[in-house]
Amino acid sequence: MKPDPATHIRLNADWPAISILHEDSDLFVLDKPAGLPVVADRWKRSTEPLMDLLQTALRDDRPWARDRGITYLAPAHRMEEWTSGILILARSKPALASLARQFRRQPPKRTYLALVQGALPKDTMEIDLPLSPSQTVPGLSVVDRTHGRPAATRFDLIERFRGYSLVKVEPATDRLHQIRVHLKSVGCPLVADTEYGTDQWLMLSRLKKDYRMKREGERPLLNRTALHAEEIEIRQPVTGAPLKLTAPWPKDITIAVKYLRKFAS
Repeated sequence: MKPDPATHIRLNADWPAISILHEDSDLFVLDKPAGLPVVADRWKRSTEPLMDLLQTALRDDRPWARDRGITYLAPAHRMEEWTSGILILARSKPALASLARQFRRQPPKRTYLALVQGALPKDTMEIDLPLSPSQTVPGLSVVDRTHGRPAATRFDLIERFRGYSLVKVEPATDRLHQIRVHLKSVGCPLVADTEYGTDQWLMLSRLKKDYRMKREGERPLLNRTALHAEEIEIRQPVTGAPLKLTAPWPKDITIAVKYLRKFAS
């Protein structure tokens, strides 16, 4: 069954349809899939970024844009390539400026879902560690108690498994890779975080004692940085009305949690 164009957009043949989480005359909010960068990364080559694909769609007058009268789109906040979930796009420069003021004055309340390796030290904890750009690995961040910028994150345990934890994350500040660095600092890096943890994917064979390898090999349950932007609270950029945006759990994290509950509880 084809995705409903009223609730989804298609970028090209390489990407499945992307869900529209919210839209009005000023906002276009998407459920960004993992593996799709929002903009080009200056430090590494990657797949064609979302904004380039969207600009191409606008130039080509694609039906989903034409029917909505969309002529301008710009991201209101940054979002990492392998993080899935809520991405807020402004439909005009005034809306973008209004959103930028919101994010600059006081970062809005944001909630992330994270699947981490190991046991969270406490069921509820707050990490307050300043961060700076790494001097040895361009594009990464490090804890820097002397010169770093303030960074604070709250972590609440949702569910504990054998060797893993499902965690609710609420960053109070917005620093580069803040959640990932803070989790690393307590020995609980995100699953499959190759930059701040390990490249260890979540595999069913590691969870199920009597697992039998299939002839074609094993596909990972989760092979990307296990972080999902689940909820964000902002004000509508023109009316100022409060707006709560939510994104459902992505399929890969849903499946991973299903098998963790079955084989690692």
